[in-house]
Amino acid sequence: MCGIVAYLGKKEAYPILIKGLKRLEYRGYDSAGVALLNGKLNVYKRKGKVQELENFVDQKSTHGTIGIGHTRWATHGKPDDTNAHPHTSSSGRLTLVHNGIIENYAVLKEALKKLGHTFKSETDTEVLVNLIEEVQNADGLSLEEAVRIALTKVVGAYAIVVMDRNEPDKLVAARMSSPLVVGIGEDEFYLASDGTPIVEYTKKVIYIKDEEIVTVKRNGEISIMSINNELQTPFIQELEMEIEALEKGGYDYFMLKEINEQPHTIAECMRGRLNAEEGWVSLGGVKQLQEKMLNADRFIIVSCGTSWHAGLIAEYLFEDLVRIPVEVEYASEFRYRNPVITEKDVVIAISQSGETADTLAALKLAKERGAATFGIVNVVGSSIARFTDAGCYIHVGPEIGVASTKAFTGQVTLLTMLALMFAKEKKTISDAYFNQLVTELAKIPEKVGEVLAINSQIQYIAGEIKDAPNALYLGRGYNFPIALEGALKLKEISYIHAEGYPAAEMKHGPIALIDENMPVVVIATNKSAYEKIASNVQEVKARKGVVIAIVAKGDKEISKIADYTIEIPETEEPLTPLIASIPLQLLSYHIAVMRGCNVDQPRNLAKSVTVE
Repeated sequence: MCGIVAYLGKKEAYPILIKGLKRLEYRGYDSAGVALLNGKLNVYKRKGKVQELENFVDQKSTHGTIGIGHTRWATHGKPDDTNAHPHTSSSGRLTLVHNGIIENYAVLKEALKKLGHTFKSETDTEVLVNLIEEVQNADGLSLEEAVRIALTKVVGAYAIVVMDRNEPDKLVAARMSSPLVVGIGEDEFYLASDGTPIVEYTKKVIYIKDEEIVTVKRNGEISIMSINNELQTPFIQELEMEIEALEKGGYDYFMLKEINEQPHTIAECMRGRLNAEEGWVSLGGVKQLQEKMLNADRFIIVSCGTSWHAGLIAEYLFEDLVRIPVEVEYASEFRYRNPVITEKDVVIAISQSGETADTLAALKLAKERGAATFGIVNVVGSSIARFTDAGCYIHVGPEIGVASTKAFTGQVTLLTMLALMFAKEKKTISDAYFNQLVTELAKIPEKVGEVLAINSQIQYIAGEIKDAPNALYLGRGYNFPIALEGALKLKEISYIHAEGYPAAEMKHGPIALIDENMPVVVIATNKSAYEKIASNVQEVKARKGVVIAIVAKGDKEISKIADYTIEIPETEEPLTPLIASIPLQLLSYHIAVMRGCNVDQPRNLAKSVTVE
């Protein structure tokens, strides 16, 4: 959540900061601001979108080759111009942007007030910048040393960049449980929450680790110290991102682009890992933990939101195909009930960003209890990727839309390959069934393309139900998590209340809500429970509910009784989530557009939730 961008070099900083803030909009925010230093400090900030900030700054002085910028998602203090970042110390010497939460800010604030510091905002960030200034002035310290000592007094999470009016050729940054990356150019530096504002200028990056403080100078020098004052060796990496992936490519929204990319991204996820003709699946990232995973007493999957739904699908896959017990946990609740974790468990973390604070906290608890940890993430070099014992990237490219689409199918594809690989190794399924599943999995990109081809039909159905105040999604077996995911997508981007339920559970409560105004989306592709699902559809129709049925091509029975039918290509039951999720993504997208919602940046949501 929130986004940081900063620049120090020879170029004008303002255009870089504004473009960077626009690149970071996908993370979710409610205000934006920049600070520029050119002898005089100019701070401009506004509630609302980056465009509103840009309009406000028009005709004002923006000269300066050093600057910091920020998009804020409110935690302490309401979204307004005053609480927006950057924040300046009470003397005006230091300016800071911050992503995270300072938990002990109230105690620090009272102490600083007694020392003469004054505060304009309600934020914890203004407390932090004044704390750094107090340490700096008390002992006559350099900026980087003042930052280091101040952070030893702080409890919480942070990624910060600090600018000193008296040292205009230097930026100091630090992180703890919140992402920060440094881009290295020719005698210039770019700092940001992720690589999206940087990739246009350089692909040489350093991912800052927890409790590290980095100092960059105009002469091209860079140094990294630990919070314990130990010099660190910078590890420069290649940024694995292309600028084209950050553009809409002719689509109205990133979400629609990313939905349509899925034939390609699913194929990319499988590339080099699966060969249907030769009949093998191999995931290189598993090897160092493979023996432990094959002999685990159970898998514990920790994740949040859409990634949690991917984890639920994995529960079906691993228990069905591999015969390993699985528990799927909300990462945000996992550590608060003193969970039973042993050295024979493997904890699997699923996160698109690889920075989800709750998931990281769950992993830390797992490690403390002696469990092996495995990460499934999209962002290369992210915190979860570095923290876990082993893991795999889903390789679907940057996902800009807040509502996850291609990352979800990438996660499910990766988890399916993992299940198949282990099932083959443990011989828990026959060779014939293994080959059948591998062959079908290889065909999924093509079949997803077939669903995308009926977009206009799905758009028509969206128009018929767009004004409904509520919706119900039903599924059984492998399709129950897809019902949850479909309901979440509708809530996220169209602001229609929706619930996902196991179809058989409808009779235990939700059936009371069904009337002629209630659309009920039924994922009805299961061969194993087809007649039971047909009965559920009849129960909805008997109460005048409007049924939208997702069925396999050629379906006869349910298609006759449903109000609207969306046919998808047939596949093996464990693979149906990869195809059945696509029409639900499109349905939510079109409903949101028709309702005038901001599809890519839905209200109150953030792409990367880096605070607990």
